Amino acid sequence: MSTNLSAVIGKGLTPQQFIDSMQRNQEAFLDWYGKFQWATEDDREFFESLNNRDDLRCVIIAAEWCGDVVRNIPVVFKALENSGIPVEVLIMEEHTDVMDQFLTFGGRSIPVVIITDTGGHVLGKWGPRPERVQAVMKAFKEGNPDREAPDYNDKIQAVRAEMLRQYGEGVGYQSVIVSELRELLSTF
Repeated sequence: MSTNLSAVIGKGLTPQQFIDSMQRNQEAFLDWYGKFQWATEDDREFFESLNNRDDLRCVIIAAEWCGDVVRNIPVVFKALENSGIPVEVLIMEEHTDVMDQFLTFGGRSIPVVIITDTGGHVLGKWGPRPERVQAVMKAFKEGNPDREAPDYNDKIQAVRAEMLRQYGEGVGYQSVIVSELRELLSTF
């Protein structure tokens, strides 16, 4: 990826500032955050081993109103908490110029977790949701390109329900996010 985010690095909120600033969904966010547990000791050790690296940064594009942010970002925060990787959050509505560099299917979907080097060069990204959940939306978008179709709203509601089913009950999806982040971070 040739994108560079050096102009915004250091301008975001810390994870705690993001949580403290939440006017909506803070309780649900903190609930998911509190339920986080490492699925394996190996995963925990991998993320802790990143403390040996000082060349990575994490910028997250998010907004408190988004259900995927409320579910997924607590996992990202927890996974990176002891990694030594500086993490900051850009509020989507305040950084649409950055958001528009990371569109999903041509639209603004959050969260986007972006890993950069110290110079702000984008190394990789994750999001807005685990791959198996995102596959449901991808299939929908491919099969329903016309947002003006009379049945579009009914279909998107059904897709959102299926995405919730793909997340599953409980916190099992959290280990999927940890695994996907680990896979991403292992590439650089």
